[in-house]
Amino acid sequence: MELKRLLFMLISLLAISLFLVACGSDDSEVEGDADSNSGDGGEATEEAPDFLSILTGGTSGTYYPLGGEMASTITDATGIQTDALSSNASADNVIALQEGEAELAFVQTDVIDNAVNGVNAFEGNKVENVQAIGSLYPETIQIVTTKDSGISSVEDLAGKKVSVGAPGSGTYINAEQILEIHGMTIDDIDAQNLDFGESTGGIQDGNIDAAFITAGTPTGAVEGLGATVDVSIIPIAEEKINELVEKYPFYAKDTVKKGTYGLEEDVNTVAVLAMLAVTDDVPEDTVYEITKAIYENADSMAHDKASLISLETALDGIGIEVHPGAQKYFDEKGISAE
Repeated sequence: MELKRLLFMLISLLAISLFLVACGSDDSEVEGDADSNSGDGGEATEEAPDFLSILTGGTSGTYYPLGGEMASTITDATGIQTDALSSNASADNVIALQEGEAELAFVQTDVIDNAVNGVNAFEGNKVENVQAIGSLYPETIQIVTTKDSGISSVEDLAGKKVSVGAPGSGTYINAEQILEIHGMTIDDIDAQNLDFGESTGGIQDGNIDAAFITAGTPTGAVEGLGATVDVSIIPIAEEKINELVEKYPFYAKDTVKKGTYGLEEDVNTVAVLAMLAVTDDVPEDTVYEITKAIYENADSMAHDKASLISLETALDGIGIEVHPGAQKYFDEKGISAE
């Protein structure tokens, strides 16, 4: 009986020993895995994504074709498959970033400023997960009509059928603010929510009288209109430009140059800046490489507006937080906001 008890104790001790050894082996494997995912100093590093999406705008605007070239540049430089997607532009793009539907987007500097501050179209919906990569080029507010429309000033738009941009677009906000400076509101016009292609098509067909188009010049849709009718760009008076800039500092005076769309003289107007925004959960190293790819390869992009993408102006008009990855690149290049 004593022998059986001793044998039982020995078997129990052996089983406990084997159990402890197995646990020690599992702990070692866990520690090894943790070490293999660590960078210098043992801190975990974030993996680069396999895919990225850039939200652009309508296919007839500037964002879409330039975004396609930019996506190819990022893919080639980083090895991350990047695709440009058509969208309703700035305001909708910001909401899509907020909801995690994409990682990158073209936006206007005024729209993103409204979003992070929760004002205007973003009243009660402050966006907190979007940061800046950098500014790209000026976006000109073009109030487009035809020479024979009889419209020669902003005030002449009263009672007319006027496109104020696709729903959710920054163009709508620009139209509101420009009308406001002229003592008008959206209610003073017969507002039509059309994208750029629909707007110029409507002018050509006589279905609408004019359209607000916020885009880099020359804009493809307006060039297409100019091939069939005599285009006119409605000027904004100097004093109204000054009032607008004083109230909304993200605007700047701009000019649609003589010869653009067949114009016979320069036309004074205003512009905001196009910029590239990114969600704050994209890893720092990835955003660093994206920023480097854009600003060091802009001269290889064929679109006219790519020639205006400059490292020296990359932080112009940026009123929101810059992503740490982009900031790292700008710091290395000695670029700072004025």
